[in-house]
Amino acid sequence: MSTSIEKYTIRRKFLKLFGAAFHVYDEHGSVIGYCKQKAFKLKEDIRLYTDEGMSEELLSLKTESIIDFGASYSVTMPDGSSIGTLRRKGMKSSFVRDEWIIYDQQSNEIAIIQETGSIAPLARRYIEYSSILFPQRYLVKSTTSEKTISKFRQHFNPIIFRLGVSILEEDEQLDDLLLLGAACLISAIEGRQD
Repeated sequence: MSTSIEKYTIRRKFLKLFGAAFHVYDEHGSVIGYCKQKAFKLKEDIRLYTDEGMSEELLSLKTESIIDFGASYSVTMPDGSSIGTLRRKGMKSSFVRDEWIIYDQQSNEIAIIQETGSIAPLARRYIEYSSILFPQRYLVKSTTSEKTISKFRQHFNPIIFRLGVSILEEDEQLDDLLLLGAACLISAIEGRQD
């Protein structure tokens, strides 16, 4: 088991008027990616590129649902091949705490992403501006081995959204790119649990 060093940090671009945009940093603080959420789309469309110039796409996350209640997001490579699916648990994510299921290319459940805490998730949903005091935290657990593979941690910062991604355990079913896609998706829809 490795240490809990944040391998990636996703930082929301400040003062972006339409859609959402994020820079992805490695553990040394170098920009390794740029994530962009397309504005004014009824169906969510999030792309991860190698840089802000958006010349090379790494992956895309799309949903066929217009309503985000329990949507499934296809995670695909630029050639259209699937690397997995992320499905939000609708009722639980809306009223209690965020929870996502990660599926592989063959639609087998391989991991679950669970928001941690008991009071903080409820406060974020029902008390305005409480997310400033209670940043989100998630555990990513393998459904086969039940080991914690990764942790996502929102940094305490009332102005700029930052999410750190720690890889705790290598998992042959769940690669870093799918984990990074999940973190980008959570970053893009953060604050829209209701």
